Amino acid sequence: MYRFKNLTRFTHRTATKFTPTPFSLRHLATAGDAVAPPTAGLGPTKKPDKPRVVVLGSGWAGCRLMKGIDTSIYDVVCVSPRNHMVFTPLLASTCVGTLEFRSVAEPIGRIQPAISHEPGSFFFLANCVGLDAKNHEVHCQTITDGLQTLDPWDFKISYDKLVIASGAEASTFGIKGVKEHAIFLREVHHAQEIRRKLLLNLMLSDVPGVSEEEKRRLLHCVVVGGGPTGVEFSGELSDFIMRDVHQRYTHVQDYIHVTLIEANDILSSFDDRLRVYATTQLTKSGVRLVRGTVKDVQPKKIVLSDGTDVPYGLLVWSTGVGPSAFVRNIDLPKAPGGRIGVDDWLRVPSTPDIFAIGDCSGYLESTGKPTLPALAQVAEREGKYLAQLLNKIGKEGGGYANCGGDTELGAPFVYKHLGSMATVGSYKALVDLRQSKEAKGLSIAGFTSWFIWRSAYLTRVVSWRNRFYVAINWLTTFVFGRDISRI
Repeated sequence: MYRFKNLTRFTHRTATKFTPTPFSLRHLATAGDAVAPPTAGLGPTKKPDKPRVVVLGSGWAGCRLMKGIDTSIYDVVCVSPRNHMVFTPLLASTCVGTLEFRSVAEPIGRIQPAISHEPGSFFFLANCVGLDAKNHEVHCQTITDGLQTLDPWDFKISYDKLVIASGAEASTFGIKGVKEHAIFLREVHHAQEIRRKLLLNLMLSDVPGVSEEEKRRLLHCVVVGGGPTGVEFSGELSDFIMRDVHQRYTHVQDYIHVTLIEANDILSSFDDRLRVYATTQLTKSGVRLVRGTVKDVQPKKIVLSDGTDVPYGLLVWSTGVGPSAFVRNIDLPKAPGGRIGVDDWLRVPSTPDIFAIGDCSGYLESTGKPTLPALAQVAEREGKYLAQLLNKIGKEGGGYANCGGDTELGAPFVYKHLGSMATVGSYKALVDLRQSKEAKGLSIAGFTSWFIWRSAYLTRVVSWRNRFYVAINWLTTFVFGRDISRI
């Protein structure tokens, strides 16, 4: 439906702005007869039309930039494989029914309303597959979500300013079987898959004919990675087991358990005292902590480097992130670690009018600055800074392609760490307000920290609509328990 809407809007554009994509009833034929439209897209802008900012991605960095961009100066075009932003700090809560999925998803049109109604601003459900920096074009391919009647097609978008905010992908370290058998926890559909599989295993284990050994395997939840995401998911899972499984699945309550595997210490960026507290609390909640490295992932078990076999029914992989295939293959300067290299103003050197923010970018070695961590607060801060910078450039007449070279950019981007938080279940959390691991500062744990954690994230949820959803979900879960329907 979205494509029909955009096609209607496109026909009102001038010929210099857009080359319409031919569309006829033959595109609604059967799968065998489907014919992809020829390559089309958005052409270069010309005065008096507004310059165009193209944003690749709809994560923390890209959405914060779109929220802050001045749409009286620029047209905004967002290209992303999803039409929403995910509030990742609360994503683990959706896996066990503490929150519903819609509570952590914010539509792009609500973040930047101009995309919904301005004639030159659009959202395209697509992936960027190539970049022509010389001609100021990005090459994209649509996402049809497996529709049998329509094949993906290619199109081009000309840009005046390009912001690459495509994020990163989960790191597998080249371990065989991870992509095939593990579930990552980065998107809403990952959380939906975890929830469905968890509930399916619970119900299957209660069916006659399942052996004791198979029952224990089905109900063994293994989490690989002891960072904030892995620890928070383990805490949510232990809460779900103690408060809901023990009440509603009494026949199998003694079989279900959680194992958290980490090669080093869990929550390595937190204060030592908080890490000890987290370890103690997780152990009390029934989470088994294993120090080890995964060597191989098979359909029903993982093999550790010491040869130990760990059977599992649900495997969640949360070992950090690395550059995506798009970032690795794009012909742009690279920072240490393979990210797109940027200068102090988040510009990509030697390629005019291209910026990179979020998990896909990092400082070049020539800047003398270390690569910033892949955190939501880093991405959000970069998006806010770049929106202000682009607004400044646009107001001074440098918004068009190859026109911003003489603009005074002002102060470079400076990141100040605000601290870290993580919940460990049982109404307990950690709050570490130090600016770095070596610095001194406030570090607290317990119920007070849990209250701070919930209050802070409730205020950070993007819209009032979703804040209302989150608050109601928390209240409903507290009063009635988690929803265990497998839908």
